[in-house]
Amino acid sequence: MKHLPLITQILSAFREFVAPRYRPELHYMRGPGPAYARSKVMVDAPRPRGDR
Repeated sequence: MKHLPLITQILSAFREFVAPRYRPELHYMRGPGPAYARSKVMVDAPRPRGDR
């Protein structure tokens, strides 16, 4: 039965390859993204007065 841990590890790796488990800690955002930063800079930036 010394091969049982190896067989278990191989089957576990195969299962993860075929149907991976969802792990939210790998996907959640840590703060606002670049699109938010661009829109925030555009909103907060002073607008040019133009030629008056």
